[in-house]
Amino acid sequence: MYEVIFIVKPMEEEATNAVIEKFTKLIQANGGTIEKEDRWGKKRLAYEINDHSEGYYVLLYVNAEPACVAECDRVMKITDDLLKHMIVRAENGVPETDKE
Repeated sequence: MYEVIFIVKPMEEEATNAVIEKFTKLIQANGGTIEKEDRWGKKRLAYEINDHSEGYYVLLYVNAEPACVAECDRVMKITDDLLKHMIVRAENGVPETDKE
């Protein structure tokens, strides 16, 4: 189980959804499954990234082989619509409830 978090640069809602869909389809095409998709929405960044002070945060909980995760990471690195991304192994799987 992996947690895939990424920040999409500020765009129209339709374009943002297209970027998110691109990565969900990429993961599924490489044999992974999306256990949970958590869209945090547009947030102010702690510091500017590429002249942007806001970004759209998305967290995906993914069941996948390391090769699928590596391909997702590779594509995320070359996607201009992403400001930042991070993929980490989740030890406990998908959280049952969202605790604030």
